[in-house]
Amino acid sequence: MPLKTTAGNHGEAAKGRGATINPEGRFEKHAREAADDGWFQDPGEEPSKPKTVIAIERAKSIISRNDSPDIGFNQSLNPYRGCAIGCPYCLAGDTPILMGDGRTLPLSELKVGDEIYGTRVVGRVRRYVKTRVLAHWSSVKPAYRTTLEDGTTLVSSGDHRFLTDRGWKYVANSATSTQRAHLTVFNRLRGTGAFAEGPSENDEYRRGYLCGVIRGDAHLGSHEPEALLRAQDYLLDFDIATHEFMHYAAAGNRRASNAIRTSTFARMRAIEELIRWPASPTRDWSIGFLAGIFDAEGSFSQGILRISNTDPELIGWITRCLGRLGFGYAVDHEDYEARKPVDKVRLAGGLREHLRFFHTMRPAIKRKLDIVGHSVKAHGSDKLRVASIEPLGFAMRLYDITTETEDFIANGVVSHNCYARPSHAYLGLSPGIDWETRISAKTNAAELLREELAKPGYRCETIVIGVNTDAYQPAEKEHRITRSILEVAVETRHPVGLISKSALIERDIDLIADLARDNLVSVTLTVVTLDHGISRYLEPRASAPARRLVAMRRLRDAGIPVHVNVAPVIPFLTDSELENILEASMQAGATTASYTLLRLPWEVKDIFRAWLEERFPLKAAHVMSRVHEMRGGRDNDPNFGSRMKGQGLWAELLRQRFDKACERIGLNKESWPGLNTKLFKPPSRHGQGQLF
Repeated sequence: MPLKTTAGNHGEAAKGRGATINPEGRFEKHAREAADDGWFQDPGEEPSKPKTVIAIERAKSIISRNDSPDIGFNQSLNPYRGCAIGCPYCLAGDTPILMGDGRTLPLSELKVGDEIYGTRVVGRVRRYVKTRVLAHWSSVKPAYRTTLEDGTTLVSSGDHRFLTDRGWKYVANSATSTQRAHLTVFNRLRGTGAFAEGPSENDEYRRGYLCGVIRGDAHLGSHEPEALLRAQDYLLDFDIATHEFMHYAAAGNRRASNAIRTSTFARMRAIEELIRWPASPTRDWSIGFLAGIFDAEGSFSQGILRISNTDPELIGWITRCLGRLGFGYAVDHEDYEARKPVDKVRLAGGLREHLRFFHTMRPAIKRKLDIVGHSVKAHGSDKLRVASIEPLGFAMRLYDITTETEDFIANGVVSHNCYARPSHAYLGLSPGIDWETRISAKTNAAELLREELAKPGYRCETIVIGVNTDAYQPAEKEHRITRSILEVAVETRHPVGLISKSALIERDIDLIADLARDNLVSVTLTVVTLDHGISRYLEPRASAPARRLVAMRRLRDAGIPVHVNVAPVIPFLTDSELENILEASMQAGATTASYTLLRLPWEVKDIFRAWLEERFPLKAAHVMSRVHEMRGGRDNDPNFGSRMKGQGLWAELLRQRFDKACERIGLNKESWPGLNTKLFKPPSRHGQGQLF
């Protein structure tokens, strides 16, 4: 049995852990008190974090049995005692990420659901595509700085991977395992290189933008809504009010268009003065002017960025400003018989320079900033060559995301993304942090299960795996206990149920799908919230909610029935999400659903109260008040029939919401017939095959 957690401050929240305290278990005879041993005297120095310790346990029995009328099974199996679910973390928070609208946003500010750019191989070519953020998290890890020949810098953990001309490579070699493909000097990364900084939206930028957008159309005329709104706002900054009107209605293939105008002579004169050509244009004015003229007259299609106009003076100002900012260009002159000749200024340098233009100028019309379908190249390959990789010598907060394409564009280069407490009291451990950090792995679980199933008097009934602890927590990656149990189930054709919050379940789709073909398996994925901000505190080491939805989809596609359990439903914190969770789960592949109201047995009530006060202090009293209303005035209701769903008015309203949502969405259409128990064939006790 693992020893108690002693590292860290047990009176404060532990980063990366769900519990904020580590109280004594109810069977402990001795209490612990905090003592000052002289360490961590520097206020800026953080105490050590509680570490996860995994102990190998040779269990004496493996199947647990119950006769509760509230639970739909009689047999369960838990491969582990305790539960810790965690993820790796990668890039510095200020790393700019390419968003789906062509802008950039610091990695630390991304949110689940944001549309960003990733890549996908189409045919034999990797191309830019739009993708969505499925998860977002952070941790403190040792940091490395990777510098490219063009000056691009990337601060990340050593475990992060970037796409090179020779495939995906880690930033640093592994210090604990065998060699792995990692970056070295002269490797070339794929992408465009460092993103340019955006403009300062000062008065000079605003004057330049208004000059470009107004002169581009020769009036305050028809623009797309984004440019129109920006022009109107900028004019108001100079105390010039305008009003919007329909410039022309939709007709045929032509879209309707609005415009803005002012009817007073004084305001017209003020606008004319505002857009007067400057004698000595500043850099900010030049940037604003190019943003405005691009919104008015620019286009970006088939990999070519152009700004067209019939006015030679305007073309001269465009080329002058581009030259000042270091952009290469060409001017194409086209003559026409029936109308004025047109000059088209074409930006040189490919996608690298196109993105620099977008980010430097920041035009308003996002539609023109679309790079979907462009191929991913090592633009100016020597410029993206690795110049140095150096450990910074200290740890810092690093961030990572999960996306639908499993990658994203970080500072111009393609970057890979990364993918039952009270029982501990019986072991003399705390149901708090000990539950998450002191894990026992029952490595002989499959052996014990085989012996149990081989007994002459054994009667086949569904065994549910992962009831008290998650069967796919991180330790499973190494110990593979759950997989070994599934192998016994496949061999004996024994029905099993799986309950998890982890996307690691996808690893065993081959075995689970085999069982599903004979109606021998059910999978339940638990979702408590779709809000990553809540999830990162409530279940910080579980797969992100959006990632679980992806797992549902992959299980469904493999022919595996999926059940979603919305649990626990926490009043004032997650109960408002009930319908959204059910709908998202149905769309991801779930066909049946259930919910469980928050339960606070024994020490869990104190752990939950401490967690509430630490994470959501303004809601704590409201949450507990509503819990008492639904639990007969107590923290917990242990009575059969009400302990899972609660009682009283609010519990009844919750039940009605659930039933109506399922009916509307299409969940629980048919009653579940149960798993097939007729195919079971007892194994030999020690895995030896039978002769006949």
